[in-house]
Amino acid sequence: MFRLPRSTLSGILLSSYTASSIYSLHRCLLSATVAGSRISPSPSFAVDEYLVDTCSLTRPQALKASAKISHIKSPTNPDAVLAFLAGLGFSGADVSALIAKDPKFLCASVGRTLSPIFKELTGLGLSHSEVVRLVSLTARSGHFRHRFVVSRVHYYLSLFGSSENLLHALKGRFCFLGSDLERRVKPTVMLLQECGLGACDIAKLLTVVPSMLTANPERIRVMVACAEGIGVPRGSRIFRAALHAVAFQSEEKVAAKVEYSRNTFGWSHAEVGIAVSKFPNLLRNSKDKLQRMSEFFISEVGLEPAYIAHQPVMLGYSLEGRLRPRYYVVKFLKKNGLLKRVPKCSTIFHYVEKSFVDRYIRPHKEDAPHLAEDYPAACRGEMCWNF
Repeated sequence: MFRLPRSTLSGILLSSYTASSIYSLHRCLLSATVAGSRISPSPSFAVDEYLVDTCSLTRPQALKASAKISHIKSPTNPDAVLAFLAGLGFSGADVSALIAKDPKFLCASVGRTLSPIFKELTGLGLSHSEVVRLVSLTARSGHFRHRFVVSRVHYYLSLFGSSENLLHALKGRFCFLGSDLERRVKPTVMLLQECGLGACDIAKLLTVVPSMLTANPERIRVMVACAEGIGVPRGSRIFRAALHAVAFQSEEKVAAKVEYSRNTFGWSHAEVGIAVSKFPNLLRNSKDKLQRMSEFFISEVGLEPAYIAHQPVMLGYSLEGRLRPRYYVVKFLKKNGLLKRVPKCSTIFHYVEKSFVDRYIRPHKEDAPHLAEDYPAACRGEMCWNF
């Protein structure tokens, strides 16, 4: 548990941060900042003990972190930083996690760095809670301690279209806030624009593949060529999906996935080309999923490989959560003479959930009342999918 520093800031940290306590906090921070240059080193101050006692790091974490901030000789600045974080709404667990990832955060100046950055970020439209999330997401990289973070967040807010999209992209292991905007990021964005992707498509692509923002632009060109190589031309409606499907994969690996799909479904070279060009995300499916899909569509449902190749979007749906339950609902209705006309399989699987229920469940609540309970239970995996 996060324990408060034994200093004049303890009272501030213990407060509920009402208007008066916020005022006291700023006065205290100002005093600490001004006095920082006058306070002599404390002979009894030990960084590793401070990290354990005050920041609640474990012994191993403290030993590792203390090596990076061994020059700290007084708790004055660390106390001010902790008070600043508490004022933003950081919990004890949040603080511990932050300091464990970025112990140098305790060295940052509240008055010259942290407070101005926070003020400028909220000026860009980020809420207090979003700034807290941003600090946590960038902790390992330490970017929040540098003033350049403001201009880069400003650029990325425009690129991603919203703070939520930006924060979602930062959840991954690639912290692109440190990438050179002029040499890497902007050339990549320009190349994507040249491929016919609009601002919305670029934002969606980079949200799911944020590592593209840290890659060399030449590598992005290779991805573009690979996407074209699977039969999806630039400017097409699904070019974004094609880039996502081949991102950071070698041509050999992509070719191997295409060949595996061809063999698994018994497609000809022309048919696998049709399937991949219509649904590039086919290449993101695991071998196990492709095998199970093949067994279901060909062995259970009885579809021809050519039909599947021309309706490959079906391969993107959940087998247990969508395909099998729907197939057995329609099979049941057909067996009991409750369907006037049997729809195509692709039609059954493509319906949004509400439309499927409105067409095949609700109209039969008198003749098959159990379907209304059995179908959703099967979709949730709570009962056998064949009811």
